[in-house]
Amino acid sequence: MSKARTVGASEVCLTERMESLIPQAEVNSNSSGADREPSSRNSVVICQAVRRSIFTSSISSAAERVSLMLKPEEEEEEEGATCPVLFIQLSELFSTPEGLEWRQTARWIKFEEKVEDGGERWSKPHVTTLSLHSLFELRTCIKKGAVLLDLEAHSFKQILEKVIETQIENHALRPELLKQLMYVLLLKPQHHITKSQLKMVAEMSVGSCSDKANRCSDPSGEVSEVPLKEQLKNHFKKKIPAGTEVANILVGEASFLEKPFIAFVRLQESVLLGSLAEVAFPSRFLFILLGPRAKVKAYHEIGRAVATLLTDELFQRVARKARDTEDLIAGIDEFLDELTVLPPGKWDPTTRITPPKCLPSPQKRISLHFREWNPHCHGNVSAIEDRHVHGHQHVSEELKRTGRLFGGLVKDIQRKAPWYCSDFYDALNIQCFSAILYIFLATVTNAITFGGMLGDATENMQGVLESFLGTAFAGAFFCLFSGQPLTILSSTGPVLVFERLLFSFSKDYSLDYLEFRLWIGLWVAFFGLILVATEASYLVQYFTRFTEEGFCALISFIFIYDAVKKMLSLVEHYPVNWNYKISDVTLYSCTCSVPERDNSSLLNKTLFSAFSSFGEQSDLESGNWSLLTKKECVQLGGHLVGSSCNFVPNITFMSFILFLGTFLCSMAMKNFKSSRYFPTALRRLVGDFSIILAILIFCGIDAALGLETPKLIVPSTIKPTNPARGWVVFPFGANPWWICLASSVPAILVIILIFMDQQITAVILNRKEYKLQKGAGFHLDFFCVSLLMIFTSVMGLPWYVSATVISLAHMDSLKKESTTCAPGEQPKFLGIREQRVTGLIVFILTGLSVFLAPILKFIPMPVLYGIFLYMGVAALSSIQLTDRLQLLLMPAKHQPDFIYLRHVPLRQVHLFTFIQILCLAVLWTIKSTAAAIIFPLMLLALVGIRKAMEYIFSLHHLAWLDDIMPEKDRKEEEEKLKRKQDQDESDSDDSERMYQEKGPEINISVN
Repeated sequence: MSKARTVGASEVCLTERMESLIPQAEVNSNSSGADREPSSRNSVVICQAVRRSIFTSSISSAAERVSLMLKPEEEEEEEGATCPVLFIQLSELFSTPEGLEWRQTARWIKFEEKVEDGGERWSKPHVTTLSLHSLFELRTCIKKGAVLLDLEAHSFKQILEKVIETQIENHALRPELLKQLMYVLLLKPQHHITKSQLKMVAEMSVGSCSDKANRCSDPSGEVSEVPLKEQLKNHFKKKIPAGTEVANILVGEASFLEKPFIAFVRLQESVLLGSLAEVAFPSRFLFILLGPRAKVKAYHEIGRAVATLLTDELFQRVARKARDTEDLIAGIDEFLDELTVLPPGKWDPTTRITPPKCLPSPQKRISLHFREWNPHCHGNVSAIEDRHVHGHQHVSEELKRTGRLFGGLVKDIQRKAPWYCSDFYDALNIQCFSAILYIFLATVTNAITFGGMLGDATENMQGVLESFLGTAFAGAFFCLFSGQPLTILSSTGPVLVFERLLFSFSKDYSLDYLEFRLWIGLWVAFFGLILVATEASYLVQYFTRFTEEGFCALISFIFIYDAVKKMLSLVEHYPVNWNYKISDVTLYSCTCSVPERDNSSLLNKTLFSAFSSFGEQSDLESGNWSLLTKKECVQLGGHLVGSSCNFVPNITFMSFILFLGTFLCSMAMKNFKSSRYFPTALRRLVGDFSIILAILIFCGIDAALGLETPKLIVPSTIKPTNPARGWVVFPFGANPWWICLASSVPAILVIILIFMDQQITAVILNRKEYKLQKGAGFHLDFFCVSLLMIFTSVMGLPWYVSATVISLAHMDSLKKESTTCAPGEQPKFLGIREQRVTGLIVFILTGLSVFLAPILKFIPMPVLYGIFLYMGVAALSSIQLTDRLQLLLMPAKHQPDFIYLRHVPLRQVHLFTFIQILCLAVLWTIKSTAAAIIFPLMLLALVGIRKAMEYIFSLHHLAWLDDIMPEKDRKEEEEKLKRKQDQDESDSDDSERMYQEKGPEINISVN
């Protein structure tokens, strides 16, 4: 006899069975309800209502059972154990002219897929909708059927023998029906296996019927004990994660049975049951319901109810831990307690509900249940914990103070050292190749752009070549030794503003710019090392979302503004004839005019060299200036004469086409990953290489048209941009001796700027939403930046800090998503591919760009400006401020259902947005005017403004719109501890009323 725990089925009369399979209204139609005893179904409803009544304070016995079952499992989950995914298959018994046969009619992993009536395709995944009646019927089936838990069996036939033996022993089945029942249950099921369109066309061309093509074998055979060829080659298996288990549900009508045959089986060890399931995975659960003719689709609906229960994470855990029937009944009761009822006349039952983009976490559901089941749990505690999840990120390990000099730096090194080797071999993925090309072009463009601006601002004391070499060395050093190697170092807008002011000051007071800058850089490095030693990175806790979004929006607007400004400048370099008329085409000409003093000898020499290869010298007239090109005419001192000399046709418009085309193509290809077209693998590949493909497409278009659009030009020789300077800056000689001391004053402003710029970017990159596994290194990162300040100042190279927009683009290009996901389920964001290789190779290639000039010269600058625009827009669209700005233009009824709109009045949301916009406008104004010297202080002022906002907004509203400041967090923890010690006092505590119960939050991952 099996060791499985069994529950015998009691004798059920035919009248009771029929009463449970037809609507109660029909049973009571001919008699008064007062004269009848309530049926079993009504008893269930009454029982549910009493056990969860508001008039009793005790929790139900079902909740107590489920709580006891799931508590050990919660401890196991804390240790890392998780339940396997469950694939559920519903097979129904059909009567055909050839006889009875089992057909697969539906399947579930998270959502339901039905075989459409034509039998040729699966439906779109959708949320299962059930009738409440079917769940009550299922509850009765579990209560009155055979339940075998932890059954030891190794084949489907062995399972059936033990189930039927149990039913006969309990007098639920007549022995003479054994052979007939075994024959029916062992019939080979017909699976609906999806085939490629080419294969289906090939089968149709040889005369195969489409319905027969979808069947695996002859229906008269028995279930195979080994998986069939079709199961092993089923492409659907790729969508299911490894370690998945199967639940088989068999329902149908059998004319030889007089009453239902019901069995629920849980195997002690999952077993591969041959060809029973569509996919070759081991089975864990089996549910069988066979019976005589009943109401139309009654068995079908009960089968769907079983499948829906097993897709529910909470019930699935109960089914795995249940010890007897009552435990399963308790699980069903808890499921019924969470049901949401739709009124019958207010929706169309045939409508298939589309799966949501994101589902609540099962762990969160279970933790909420434990709070409800725990009679000592106070409601406000859970509300506070919910507020922590949404509004405040707890102090991370990286930001805890040690109280020792350089203690934070030592901790960062100890934390990152075990991951150092994996930082290199984790880059062995094709996605990293795409990221390298994308970020390399972005970095080169950024180096050229900011290098050109620095050259203009400093009279080429720092130019494009210095920008290239500094970017290459600083970036490679940072990627090798920093705590967060995903960060991309670059010259940034705020640093450029300070460089411009510093050069102007040096020029006005006759100071040597590079020497003055060297001492400022040394002081900045010294102050930076002091900040690292005193663990000043702890202060980044005060950089809430308000500060982060303000800074990120500023840098994003700088990228967008610079890209558009560069494109508009092309109108000046390549003017457009806006007054052009097609009828005046004969009037448009441009010729080279003879200068006042004719230079015929030089002209003849030029013409001879230009035309001798074509044999046209004899046809040229001596001194014919009209044959010269524009460049030759200017070189010879001639003048251009004509109505079209000031205009350059096609170049400007073509440049704007390349600019906007690259931007729009990048956006479209990035979103292509989530489109409905083409296979998943192709969509993912196009999404990963979207930026590179956009660049290649529009570089090809530019090359095909052959227009002289402005191209990427990099230095071809390694020498200082300004010949008056060398590669090493000496600290003494050009300036007075007191400059070395006086430079500490501007160094204070620079260190504030560098600290804010570096650490705000670091906080943004290390947010919990990115699911980084290897930890951050705030102290180590700032230590590396401080050391680089010494090197770049001595070499006269630009200063470098973390570039917010390019770093976000780098992380976005390395996002990991689940490769296996259930039908209807969105790919899960798994985190970022954390490694050092992509950044390292990017900066090495940047240094080698001097030697790649012959290749890079074919890339049009408008294409790279389009990538700049894309990075700025992508970074801007990833912050909450953008969503709240859109709310200003939307009527209330059309506003999206953002979670904060449920808890914060709209006027408060708009006020918060207005303050952010005002701060952003002030920062932009200061950056763009002569007051830019105080720009670092204004960045610091954002923290003070955020602190002052606590006097305008309630802490509850700020918890939803922003993060909570650290002092408030500490006070709250003390209050929470006090509430646990004395709950009676906490009922009257005013601080508790700040935090109201909040609805469940659905977190959507970042771009």
